[in-house]
Amino acid sequence: MKAVVFSLDGKKLHDVELPGAFGADVDSGLIKRAVLSIRSKAIQPKGTYPLAGRENTARYLGRRSMPANERAINVERSRLPRLRNRRGRLSGRVANVPRAVGGPKAHPPKAEAIRAERINKKEKRAALVSAIAASARHDLVSKRHVLPEKISLPVVVEDSFESVSKTKQLKSVLASLNLLQDVEQAKLKTRRRAGKGKMRGRLSKKKKSILIVTGKNANVFKAARNLVGVDVCAAANLNAELLAPGCQPGRLAIWSESAIKFLNERGAKQ
Repeated sequence: MKAVVFSLDGKKLHDVELPGAFGADVDSGLIKRAVLSIRSKAIQPKGTYPLAGRENTARYLGRRSMPANERAINVERSRLPRLRNRRGRLSGRVANVPRAVGGPKAHPPKAEAIRAERINKKEKRAALVSAIAASARHDLVSKRHVLPEKISLPVVVEDSFESVSKTKQLKSVLASLNLLQDVEQAKLKTRRRAGKGKMRGRLSKKKKSILIVTGKNANVFKAARNLVGVDVCAAANLNAELLAPGCQPGRLAIWSESAIKFLNERGAKQ
């Protein structure tokens, strides 16, 4: 399986041999498992202080052998722990139980809870291969991106694309590849978030656009920062979430020639 390598002007240069991952089967269920596993590991553990509502002198004494003012049983009062005071036990306020004022929560969130969804290494690797294959399927990519009628997927660009350092220059390259319309649509679809998320640093919702895959960290990272929905990733750091955001496979990706070479070399080692 081969693909055409384009220049920065959109001209065809030569063909390149694609890795076997681009011709693999697409398993949307496996991709969803991998994406959910990645997202669950980003959850920050949170929980309450274990002794919250329990740092007090409240005790429950249920022995009948004690004096009536010291025990909490058979005295026509609720059998609950009460705070110690200068008078008898029954004069103290109920505490140390969830129903009491200032008491602990019944079942609070616990920081030690395991919230990460585990996935086998082979399944995670297979999900990445499946997501790469989905990025080369025109029927899947066209569902979530604006594509020109005649376009061959995957889109491979020469290595000089990685040295693009200005946003204006990057937009001209995308225009020559007939892919700028998708970036502009992502900008138009940016909208204000509804609800309390606006007060928590999530003011707006943005659409995902093009994913740029490079052979290594390059200047194009800086050029793409100002474009809404555009992500840049080195080929060594690819994962299922980048290629299938929202668990939906078929993201439009631009591959540099060195990124394709890296995938070929890694596929040969595995």
